[in-house]
Order: sequence, then structure tokens, then C-alpha cells
Amino acid sequence: MLLRSCYRGLVCLPFPIPFFVHRKTHSTIVSATPLAAAMRAPVAKKVKFEMEMFGDVRVDDYYWLRDDSRSDPDVLDHINRENSFTDFVMRSTKPLEDHIYAEIRGRIKEDDISAPRRRGAYYYYEKTMEGKEYVQYCRRFIPNAGDQVSVHDTMPTGPDAPEEHVILDENVKAEQHSYYRIGAFKVSPNNKLVAYAEDTKGDEIYTVYVIDAETGAFLGKPLVGITSDIEWAGDEALVYITMDEILRPDKVWLHKLESEQSSDLCLYHEKDDIFSLDLQASESKRFLFVGSESKTTRFVSYIDTSRVDIGLVALTPRSEGIDTSVSHRGNHFFIKRRTKEYFNSELLACPIDDVSATTLLLPHRESVKIDDIKLFTDHLAVYERENGVSKVTIYDLPAGDQAINSLKSGRAVDFIDPIYSVDPLESQFSSSILRFSYSSLKTPSSVYDYDMNTGISILKKIETVLGGFDASNYVIERKWATASDGTKIPISIAYQKHLVKLDGSDPLLLYGYGSYEVSVDPSFRAARLSLLDRGFIYAIAHVRGGGEMGRPWYENGKLLKKKNTFTDFITSAEYLIENRYSSKEKLCINGRSAGGLLIGAVLNMRPDLFKAAVAGVPFVDVLTTMLDPSIPLTTSEWEEWGDPRKEEFYFYMKSYSPVDNVKPQNYPNILVTAGLNDPRVLYSEPAKFVAKLREMKTDDNMLLFKCELAAGHFTKSGRFEKLREVAFTYAFLLKALDMAPSDGTGRL
Repeated sequence: MLLRSCYRGLVCLPFPIPFFVHRKTHSTIVSATPLAAAMRAPVAKKVKFEMEMFGDVRVDDYYWLRDDSRSDPDVLDHINRENSFTDFVMRSTKPLEDHIYAEIRGRIKEDDISAPRRRGAYYYYEKTMEGKEYVQYCRRFIPNAGDQVSVHDTMPTGPDAPEEHVILDENVKAEQHSYYRIGAFKVSPNNKLVAYAEDTKGDEIYTVYVIDAETGAFLGKPLVGITSDIEWAGDEALVYITMDEILRPDKVWLHKLESEQSSDLCLYHEKDDIFSLDLQASESKRFLFVGSESKTTRFVSYIDTSRVDIGLVALTPRSEGIDTSVSHRGNHFFIKRRTKEYFNSELLACPIDDVSATTLLLPHRESVKIDDIKLFTDHLAVYERENGVSKVTIYDLPAGDQAINSLKSGRAVDFIDPIYSVDPLESQFSSSILRFSYSSLKTPSSVYDYDMNTGISILKKIETVLGGFDASNYVIERKWATASDGTKIPISIAYQKHLVKLDGSDPLLLYGYGSYEVSVDPSFRAARLSLLDRGFIYAIAHVRGGGEMGRPWYENGKLLKKKNTFTDFITSAEYLIENRYSSKEKLCINGRSAGGLLIGAVLNMRPDLFKAAVAGVPFVDVLTTMLDPSIPLTTSEWEEWGDPRKEEFYFYMKSYSPVDNVKPQNYPNILVTAGLNDPRVLYSEPAKFVAKLREMKTDDNMLLFKCELAAGHFTKSGRFEKLREVAFTYAFLLKALDMAPSDGTGRL
């Protein structure tokens, strides 16, 4: 199972505004010469735009910054002037930025391979090469593929090993594009073909190609205008999903190889604009599961890959407030079901030929949330979380053709750190080997194979961190702040024990998200060492709206309780100050996307609490966006944020929407980023936020806007290009804290 919730995402499309009255009047356009634009902050022209609803009139002078074509000369000129101004302000720290970039890149083993995955008679893996931005998709033949799989198995290399075969080289594919991303790489069951989904703009609208795995020759014409949800239905057909005019995944299709896309069979059309479709293959590969979900409800249908002619078959009912996910093994479907009563989910099993005859395997528990399950021929692995910490429990299963009446006592997998992140990886269904990824704030990303029969765990791959990294130099902690309503908020903390004084004088970067039931578990990032090794403390506030503490944690941070997300973050910041981890003069904050909404909201609420803030692709124009159902994700997210066409939600949303709450006051140093082609958060949202801050803030602190012109929500696509943004962000924080070196060397 995969996390299904979408991160907040918007895209520009031509649209009406049906729910409020709008009137435009023009004001004086402020112009600037190129030289002046480089020397002072850009001042956006003001074009009065009024929006009226429930007798409330809002004036948006920067509404004109939204250009669906992304070609309006005035808009592009303004964005370019913002980028030029940002470059101008940061020119003095360019040596520092370059030094940090070299430092981060110097920790990477550039020529490396991922942990090889066994699929049939081959090992598959991704390979990186020195100096190259992108990966190669490779495989090697397994001579004794029929032998029993063991955790001790390794892919043979060297002169006597089967030759490495490069199936696809992203570096070659990316040569003609300023942005390149493969969103799916799916090998056919017989290992002869590969289907891959390609995005060359960052707008997450994919083109799918099918190639011969050996020769690379294209098979048939590409499939265009689809999502990255693609799965093989046997060796001769693909199932995929397309989107409607507002980019809502709404149709699932069956494509016979080498046929025209226009002749593909539509298996299902979801017409309710609150719901979106997703697609997953069972671990057994016998079934494909099509889920249709809103933020509160999910129902599932299936395709039998051995009988695709039957089409889509309903499995779990469409019932308001019930969320189901399905897996398969033997003669049974396994169903994870969440209801209002059983909010942390229960696990059921039912015979394939009688889906109504369910048996309860794992009951609902108020303190334990079932996140995910992985099925094997003889085992079940359950991913859960309790008290904010993930865990994995293994259960033995009877033979696949036998009835399942109950589960015997499970065996927990042991982990080495007190707080950590663990996620399922692709495993072989017919084996007893569970593969998972593991890391913590001081433990690099690691891939383990765990023998579910013996309990033996073997490290298959750990991220190489060059430059003398020693995990024992770092401390990780879990602390708890107390909100005004008595709720305990978990905070994950990491620092270099030889540098941090813990007397209130240390710089600290606090990260937050808090939406969509997403759990931000503490994981490793080598780039972060460039802060920790400069004496920074790094902390994550696991605020309400996320999923770290179970389903109620999410429910208490959404809709008319959304402000808990912001006040929890403020409470966490105050806790860190009161307990001398940092001070107002040294506290920096960071969040992206819906986490950028969090940053925008707390900046308006408590600007005095922070020295610097980074809002990445921030969802900051909440009310205007949620009033427009023509924008992607809006209709489906009324169950997340609320429907502001209803008065109660309108005024509640207005009370925290960052763009609507900028006011004359001092703000800390702020860096805001955006991607021009972002389909999740419209670039104009952060642009408007910055323009309004420039107009109203009363301080002289830095306010910078950096918009990537050839990227989407996830910034640039190359692995080293991404590091440039990290280095730039770190240089901004150091400059804001007066920690940038003055000698121009970039060294501290």
C-alpha cells in the first residue's frame, strides 16, 4: 500500500469565478529601470480586484499575477525582476553558497548503485555515475534464479558475473529538456518489456512509452496526457489513469499493446468531483486495485490480470466515511478498513469468491494506527505507529488455500534508534524476505532484508556519506511540548554534541508540515550536516493535521480545527526557546507546500518569535483558491480545508489564510520559493504573498522571492541541481543570522 493523500497542489487553467462578485479598476503602474530593479526590491503594480461574498469584500491588488498561459510579459517581467533582486541581495554570500554546495556534493558517492531488487530471473537496480545528474536503470541476469531466496543473497559482480544491461539512461533522455523526471518505471511480468512515464515540464502530466527491455526499441505509440499511475495487466496490456480538465484523476483505461490510444477501453469513470482515482498492483501481481477516494471515503474495485476481459469488479462498497484498501494472497483479499468508530483502522480478510464473508484479523486499537500491510505467500507484515513511533510486526499465515480464522502472536522487528523512519520497499511475494528502508536523524538511509522465519536482519545497502561522517557525534531526542488545551506535541531533535551549548545561544531550524495525515518521521539527510556541523540544532514539530499520532491527530488539525496546526507549531517554538535550545534571535523555520501555509500563517500570527523563515512553494492564498472549483484539487480538498462557499468555513479560512492576513508589522527575514510550472501550488500564490508583504511590512529585513522558471512543485529535476537550492537556502539562513563569513571565502 502507498500513501494516497495528495499534497496540496494547484495549476493554472482558464476559469470563471462563480461564487463571488468581482470588479477590476486599474491603479498607477510602478515601473523601474533594469538597473534600479537590480538595486531595490521590485514593487508589483497594483490592479484593484474585488471579491464579495457573504457581504464581505476582499481586495486583491495582485490578482493579476495569475497567468494561466505563463506567457504574460508583465507577469514574467515581474518574476524575473524578483529573481534578479534575489541574486543581487545574495551576491555577497555567493562564495558561501558555492562552498556549501561543494560541501554537500562532496559527501555524495557519485558513482553508486541502489540495493538490487530480485524480480524473476533478474536483479534490477538504479545506477548513478560521477558528474551525471540522472540515473541509469539497469539489470543483471541471475544464473540460479530458481534457488531459494536468502537474506544473504548478493548480486554477482566482477568479470565472471553476468553482464550489466542498461535498460534506460535518464541522462540521455534529459539532454533535450530543462526538466526531466521519470514518474514510473514498470517491468512486465515476463521481464521482456518496460513501461515508463515521462514528465518534461514539471507539470506532472505524463507521457508513457513502452520499450523492449533488451533493445530499447519502442513498442507502439506513446500514451499521452496521463498520470504516473500505470500497471501491467499481464504481459500484453497496461492499465492507466487519465485526468479531467482540472487535472483530477477520473478515468481508468485498459490499453492493449501496439493499439491506438483512441481505441482503449474505459473501465471506469468517476464523475463525482470530490473523488479521485488511484491504481495499485497486489503483491501477488494477480490483481490490480482501483481506488476511488475522497478525504473521508475510499472504495475499491479490482481487475483480475489473468481475465482482463471481465473488466473492473466492485470489491468494497461506496459508503460515506468508510475508507478501505485491499491486498491479495492465496484465496483471500485482505482489507484495511477505517471508519468513524474504528478511526485507526482494522484488518479483515475475505474469500475472493465471497467478499461479504469477512473475518476480523486485527481489531481496532485506540492507541495503535495501522499504516500499511505487506503480504507474502506465508507471512503478513503490518506497519503501525504508536505514540508517534513506527513499528513493524510479522505474522505467520496458513497455506494460501486454507481458511484464515485468526492471527497468531506477531513478532516485532527491532530498530536501533529511539526515533526513526521505516518504510516498506518492494519485496518478493513468494519469499520469506521483507525488505524495508530505515533511517533516523543520525542514521543514513539503509535498506534491510529481514528473514521473517528466523528474525535475521541483513543490511543490504547504506547511504555512503563521505567526508568523515561519524554518527556517534550526533544526538537525537524526542521532546514533548504542551499546547494550551493540554495536548502533548512531539518534537524530534538532532544536533552535533561537540558544538551545541544548549544555553539558548544555538541557532535552530524548526520544520513543520501538518496536513493530509502525512507523517513526517525523523529521517536522515546528508545535506543537513552542513547546518549541524555549523552548530545548528534541527527540529521537527509533529503538529496536528499530520498522522504521527493516529487518525485523531489528523482530524484535530483540519477543517474548523486547522488553527491547531499553527498554534502547535508556535507552542513547539516556544518550548524550544524556554528550554534553551535556542532563542528568538536564533530561531529559523521552514516548511513546504501545505507546510508553507503553516509558515505563512505563523509569520502573520507571531512574527516576533522567529529570526528567519523559508516558505517553499507555499499554499498561501487559501481562501481565493478554495473558492474556485476550476482549479485542480480544489473540489477534492473541500473535505480537507472546508468549503468556503459555506459561511462558517469562509470566515474561518479567511481568519488564517496568509495572503488575507498580512498586516503592517515587523516580519523576520523571509525566503519564498516557487516553480512556474507547479501543478500543486500555483506560482502566483507565493508571488502575491511576497508582493503584499513588500507593501505592508514595516521592517528592513530581507524578503526574497525565487521562482524556478523550468520546474514544478519539486524544484529542478537533476540530483545536483536540487543541491543548489539547498545550498542557497542554507546561505540565506546563515546570512539572516549574521553567520556568513565576511572574508568572501565561503568558509566559516
